[in-house]
Amino acid sequence: MTSRVDSVGLSGISGYPVMVECSISSGLPGFELVGLPDAAVRESRERVRAAIKNSGFRFPVSRITLNLAPAGTKKTGTLYDLPILLGILAAQELVRLPREPSAFLGELSLEGKLRPVNGVLPMAIATRKAGIRTLYVPAENAREATLAGGLTVIPVKEVRQLAAHLRGEFSIEPEPAWQPEETEERLPDFSDVMGQEHVKRALEVAAAGAHNVLLVGPPGSGKSMLARRLPSILPDMTREEALEVTQIHSVMGLLTPESPLVRRRPFRSPHHTISAPGLTGGGSTPRPGEISLAHRGVLFLDELPEFRRETLEVMRQPLEDGMVTISRANGSASYPSRFQLVCAMNPCRCGWYGDPSGRCTCSQGAVQAYLSRISGPLLDRIDIITEVPSLHFDELRSTTVPESSAIVKQRVETARAIQRERFKGTSCRCNANMQTPELRRFCELDETGALLMQQAFESLGLTARSYDRIRRVARTIADLAGSESILPEHLSEAIQYRTHQLIQN
Repeated sequence: MTSRVDSVGLSGISGYPVMVECSISSGLPGFELVGLPDAAVRESRERVRAAIKNSGFRFPVSRITLNLAPAGTKKTGTLYDLPILLGILAAQELVRLPREPSAFLGELSLEGKLRPVNGVLPMAIATRKAGIRTLYVPAENAREATLAGGLTVIPVKEVRQLAAHLRGEFSIEPEPAWQPEETEERLPDFSDVMGQEHVKRALEVAAAGAHNVLLVGPPGSGKSMLARRLPSILPDMTREEALEVTQIHSVMGLLTPESPLVRRRPFRSPHHTISAPGLTGGGSTPRPGEISLAHRGVLFLDELPEFRRETLEVMRQPLEDGMVTISRANGSASYPSRFQLVCAMNPCRCGWYGDPSGRCTCSQGAVQAYLSRISGPLLDRIDIITEVPSLHFDELRSTTVPESSAIVKQRVETARAIQRERFKGTSCRCNANMQTPELRRFCELDETGALLMQQAFESLGLTARSYDRIRRVARTIADLAGSESILPEHLSEAIQYRTHQLIQN
């Protein structure tokens, strides 16, 4: 007696079709599971055995062989419990599988109830692409599966219910397509921050072009406060971007049944003790790291020099490519990592170097040693470096209400709209992602601008990469000003963001 049940597997953040083949034959009783299963998949034998018995079915006292095809691809996780169980029941003709192509996935409890699994959205998308139009999932994952579109999603609560549905004794109603409710979630607002207008301007430029930022200033000057308010001025994610982000969070189990779609741009702020695999992803079975969880959002690294140097250096390639590839003995996986890097740091170990109060106790050598913890190649990938000085008492006592994030966001969205129109039909989405062809076409400098750029290049010792980054930032400043061409004043502002002593040293 044999049966075949369609399922789906997960590799990285991409799904792929899996066929569960079951053969029940005479011979010594046994339960063999082949097809490169990991420990979690092998343990499904005991969960399936108990679930079958506790759901009122007879477990066959025969030789059972189950193959997870393609057999050469490693299978991980607990999501194969349900298709394995159905394969055994179908081989005994205790249930009849649907005539239309259908896929099944889900983890089983010992009493036969279905538990949610991670990564349902990418697997649902893979199911749809494979031409299968019906997907049976745990009830708690049903809303998430509907986001794939083009699927009939059947929410299953327990084995008894599913068996009755397959026998035609009872019909499980398909899950309706989930629609997000309109909710007003208040983010930290720029109007909470007194003073620091030049820093707010730098963050506005950064938001308008998705540029990387480094804030340098003494303790208590508002670096973290300002950085945490950057998401409030970023443009809303498109549906396509939201699905990209949701797939990553789905694989990591960070979604909730009530709100299965990530609608806000991610803001990730790992502690400085994080390891390199924790930042980029890794493990024996590769999993996304913080830079992928920040995809289409913000990665905030507070106290930048306190991070291990080798941890920071692994970001250099993802910052350029927008993608990170993790290779292990068991295989490799690629994760998107198109994030906006925002960093904050003190100017020295005590934090007060250059402050008018004169409280700094660090020697010049100690200051240089502290600043040298940040490598030149990493600094070269940061577009905007700005000072965040201590506030004066009069600024803190001011009764003037600062500009709100909503007003700044309107300007940012206007600039992004210009960029969407400019890059229509290309893979580029914003100024920070421009490559050489776009730079040549959209960032040409007039004679005055070229002379200004030459002076800056020679006096500041700029590299080819920083030259391109200055032009990208200048293009963003011009977009905020509504200018079709880059004017000298736009270029001057972009150059000033590259004049910090961190770069000079």
